[in-house]
Amino acid sequence: MFLRQKSTMIDQAAALPGRDRTVLENPTFHEIFGIPVQSTPAGSEVAYLALGCFWGAEKLFWQTPGVTNTAAGYQGGFTPNPTYEEVCSGGTGHAEVVRVAYDPTKISYADLLKIFFENHDPTQGMRQGNDVGTQYRSAIYTATPEQAEVAARVLDEFQGAFAAAGYGKITTAVVPAGEFYFAEDYHQQYLSAGKNPNGYCPVHATGVTCNP
Repeated sequence: MFLRQKSTMIDQAAALPGRDRTVLENPTFHEIFGIPVQSTPAGSEVAYLALGCFWGAEKLFWQTPGVTNTAAGYQGGFTPNPTYEEVCSGGTGHAEVVRVAYDPTKISYADLLKIFFENHDPTQGMRQGNDVGTQYRSAIYTATPEQAEVAARVLDEFQGAFAAAGYGKITTAVVPAGEFYFAEDYHQQYLSAGKNPNGYCPVHATGVTCNP
């Protein structure tokens, strides 16, 4: 029963009340890039991607050439400034999301989405592997109409690739980005050598590939 409840999106009226201040209160510098995790470097654009546990997802993107900053956070729900425990309870409606700042002259938004689709199973609904709950759902939160157009095209092309490989319908939501709430300091770059050198977060790649 508990797992079923966590896998069902909560109604806004029933969501937890949250708070009026961020749970990332102090200036937090990126373990790899050495800049505030909240910053967007000059010339960069921002993508918001949910592909399961944000620890491994963030590491995937900070290792990607052309990415200029990353941060772990919560998006797509109702509760303002939620805590990790609240998000995991299923009572906020948020997904675990990686905020990816990138230099569009070095990597395109479509290329980021290629990495996104190839590094999780977007057909699993409210889970990734043994991680079950609404916070683990697959989602693309678009910041501009242009991003929305690219996301719809790339999803359609990957749907063909997943179908050809024997998978079902892609459940990835493509929706306009709402408020992004930065996660607590200990979640930022959780798998970096400076924080958890022996840390582990599974990647649920399927082996399905596409060149959109």
